Amino acid sequence: MPPLLAGTLVVLSSAAVLVLEVLVSRLVAPFVGLTLETYTAAIGVALAAIAAGAALGGRLADAVDPRRWLGLALAVGGALLLAARPTVFAVGEGFRGTGPGGTVVLVLLAVAPSVLVLSTVTPGVVKLRLRTLAETGQTVGRLSAAGTLGALAGTFLTGFVLLEAFPTSVLLLLTGLLLVFTGLVVAVVLSRPPRDGLGPLAGILAFATLTSGWLVLADGPCQVETRYYCASVVADPARANGRTLILDTLHHSYVDLNDPTYLAFAYTRRFADVLAQQPPGALDVLHLGGGGFTIPRHLAAVRPGSHSTVLEVDPQIPVIGRERLGLVTGPELVVEVGDARTAITGQPSAAYDVVVGDAFGSLAVPWHLTTAEMVQQVRRVLRPGGVYLLNVIDYPPLAFARAETATLLKAFDEVAVMAVPQTLTGEGGGNLVLVASDRALPVSELLSRAGARGEPSSVIGGIDVERFAGQSRVLTDDDAPVDQLLTPYSAPPFG
Repeated sequence: MPPLLAGTLVVLSSAAVLVLEVLVSRLVAPFVGLTLETYTAAIGVALAAIAAGAALGGRLADAVDPRRWLGLALAVGGALLLAARPTVFAVGEGFRGTGPGGTVVLVLLAVAPSVLVLSTVTPGVVKLRLRTLAETGQTVGRLSAAGTLGALAGTFLTGFVLLEAFPTSVLLLLTGLLLVFTGLVVAVVLSRPPRDGLGPLAGILAFATLTSGWLVLADGPCQVETRYYCASVVADPARANGRTLILDTLHHSYVDLNDPTYLAFAYTRRFADVLAQQPPGALDVLHLGGGGFTIPRHLAAVRPGSHSTVLEVDPQIPVIGRERLGLVTGPELVVEVGDARTAITGQPSAAYDVVVGDAFGSLAVPWHLTTAEMVQQVRRVLRPGGVYLLNVIDYPPLAFARAETATLLKAFDEVAVMAVPQTLTGEGGGNLVLVASDRALPVSELLSRAGARGEPSSVIGGIDVERFAGQSRVLTDDDAPVDQLLTPYSAPPFG
């Protein structure tokens, strides 16, 4: 086998494996969420399939002349890659709520078939390139380096370039078709099949046509595939102008297109209660996370002249907001695209009356926004007496919510927790709103407003908050096992 062809096959197959490994978390997120377990499953399943494919390819190379099957393997791997997305869509609903084990199985169904077959290519190429034992080291070393370079290219191009330019479906289609076309050409060139030996090639071509058509026609749960989310906007049949923004598995935001003062979700009403207790007049508010922009729009309606700055990591979320959720940006409502942890460092000190944190979603929590170091940045941008509002989603035993409360208690003089009573006692879960400030918090007023709304005993402060936090760890950049606190496999060591 010529060196150029050998290198091309190894680079292409390795790059395709990493393209699929990077993309699979996007495929399964609408069904099992985008968590540390999702990324771990993607890496672990891919590595296992690579190992199995390498072992299989080595045995096959010793048993059968690789010129007879290398091209076929590349083409079959491409056809199986085309089937990854529709396979997830076909079975994904059955994996909702199945936990880490279900995540691994769903990723296995999507990734393992294609990766296993593609990973047989490199051992076959090595077999054809080995001419003498004296060249074993350099031959294996060069092809191993080529495979690693292909994997790096697949990783960086997908994450930094291709995902911004193309939807996931298009990336998978282009990658799969490239593999199929290249594999069929290589099969013809290497094996030179006689006329009556074209059956396998025709069969693979038919299989690839079937899987590519399945990929194109498969109807997934997303209206828009953003850089980070599977996003959909759903109309509320009970309210003509009501719209719900769904990101992956979470009903993230609700807005009324004609009435920004309407707040459907209980946690947003708790936000509004705290905002209503701020001094009269316009407020300067920093929002960590945009979502449906419910609170910025509400603030503009109830506090005319207020200024909101929204830090949103996903550049397509503001586009969805403007096109479908009634978002109007301007001097009084500015959206800055960027990760909140890094973007907040560019915000001026003592510039805001309130910081609203609403970037957490179910089991998908950006851990670097939970730590004491992030809280210090929040304190820096708050004016004296300013308030930090944070929406947290957790379930019994509430290990993450307690740890986040402990983190705020270390940084602020006053902390309150707002949630339904059964959540405050640790018997239930859902949304909790944490309120932190260096001035006394109006706990009695917040209790009164919540009680008038039918949520009595849903605010605690002072010693009750300290009891709620217990001995939970303070989250830091060095120690923030947020995913494990959210999905404990055993009783948590703290709290």
